[in-house]
Amino acid sequence: MSATGVAERLRLTGFLAGTALRRLRGGLVAPFPRLRTWGARTPQQLLIAPQDIRTADPTAANDIYGGHFAFAGRIVETQGQSPFKLAPPSPGWSQALMGFGWLRHLRAANTALARANARALVEDWITYAGEPGGPAWEPSVLARRLMSWLSQSPIILEGANWQFYRRFMRSLGQQTTYLERTLRAGLDGEPRLTGAIALASVGLCAEGMGGLQRRSARYLGAELRRQILPDGGHASRNPRLIGDVLLDLLPLRQAFTARGVQAPAELLNAIDRMMPMLRLFRHADGALALFNGMGVTAPGTMATLLAYDDVRAAAMNNAPYSGYQRLEAEGTILVIDAGRPPHREFSEEAHAGCLSFELSAGVERIIVNCGAPSGGRVEVRDAARATAAHSTLVVEETSSCRFATSPRLHTWFGSRILSGPEVVTCERGLDQSDLIVRASHDGYAGPFGITHERHLRLAADGSRVSGEDMLRPSSARARTPSSLNYAIRFHLHPAAQVQMLPDGLAVEIRLPGGEAWLFAAAGMAIETEESIFFAAPDGARRTRQLVVRANFGHMAHASWSFERRSGGSPEPV
Repeated sequence: MSATGVAERLRLTGFLAGTALRRLRGGLVAPFPRLRTWGARTPQQLLIAPQDIRTADPTAANDIYGGHFAFAGRIVETQGQSPFKLAPPSPGWSQALMGFGWLRHLRAANTALARANARALVEDWITYAGEPGGPAWEPSVLARRLMSWLSQSPIILEGANWQFYRRFMRSLGQQTTYLERTLRAGLDGEPRLTGAIALASVGLCAEGMGGLQRRSARYLGAELRRQILPDGGHASRNPRLIGDVLLDLLPLRQAFTARGVQAPAELLNAIDRMMPMLRLFRHADGALALFNGMGVTAPGTMATLLAYDDVRAAAMNNAPYSGYQRLEAEGTILVIDAGRPPHREFSEEAHAGCLSFELSAGVERIIVNCGAPSGGRVEVRDAARATAAHSTLVVEETSSCRFATSPRLHTWFGSRILSGPEVVTCERGLDQSDLIVRASHDGYAGPFGITHERHLRLAADGSRVSGEDMLRPSSARARTPSSLNYAIRFHLHPAAQVQMLPDGLAVEIRLPGGEAWLFAAAGMAIETEESIFFAAPDGARRTRQLVVRANFGHMAHASWSFERRSGGSPEPV
């Protein structure tokens, strides 16, 4: 076995041992989930209700009242029954229902009927799912429900009788105690941060919870230090999670102010760092670049978050801790993944897209990654995570990361990344006012003995993007077969139309606004193939991809370019 293989096995063994220990600690009370609520305190009263700044649709209140629940791509008609008594059509649908985020739509409707419906549905949940255990008590779902109940407590409790009020407060106390004890038992990954935010919210909003406010501030500070990187990115490297966390942290910051309590420094610093990082991923059309689990950008989310940006900070261009780069000139934007895969604990949604990029000009996106499907089947999700679903070089149709896809590995590791690039280099530079990024990764060193190096250049006037892809032996002793084939893939946004020039050596890309770009690959043949775009608001859409193929033995270096055309049909090159 190679040294790389031995190192990988040792890392997996260590991670497996840690996972087993956490499961053992949590499993001591797993058969008796009610133990985690034993001795729970019941809040005396709620003092404030944090603002929910997520986009709400008051028209959705009529659907909910009519028993029409549409979540995660699935629709359920309750036919007069409680939704909490029905078998869920998918885990995603169940998580959305049990998280109660949809209460914001009822509050936005602001009618007596909506308020009564909200209270009735909360009472149904307490009746049918209020005992600890099952999917409704998964930590991330529980935390989301606590935050929803707190923020929407005005419509839940308005007009409530004393009996319901006491049931509601008792359930709130039980859920809070359960969540805190779950955190202490070793909860990890993104749910731990969500749980810490939920506990801090309860500590601020509820009176009579002992020292929860003080303890939860410690949990929150520790988790923000661990999960929010120095450049403002999230440890998962997922752009969506930056927005999701901000949607929770901004109301929490307001809650600290409303209670006259000093917010943890980690909270204030995290918000200040995350805003410029969020802008790094933002194309001019408002959508976020599609890396590492990012899918559809929720309508209105970016506008809401940027409205809370007190300092109106410019987009970050160089994010070395998160592993991303942004090049921007005269309205042309390149966003580049130049980082290692996230730590295994945070890699459940991570993709094998190292050295991939997205390109936009003005409000038009040109080159994209496929993105993450919403509520998709497992096989679709796995395909979207592959290197071939990204705009980068792919060796022998093999991903640069290895995922836990087999049933045996999935039992222990979930859908985490097991191995991937270990050494990723990146440097920025200027050459006669052109912006340059030079990066490399060793994700193919183990299976093929090669390193992928990519140079990207954006002209100072934004009219040209040029790139070079090189494959080099990963070490002096590496033996790379000369028969090795590779493909450089460029996935097109669905709105872009392509036309191959007669010689097959260049492609014209037409954008909806009428602008045209010419793609060429230094005399190499260009193919067009089918692709799929998962991040369209109306669901997955067919699109095309440009593909340049070569053989390592004949050509280990490939150059290509995108150039804006002034108008009309381009001349063959």
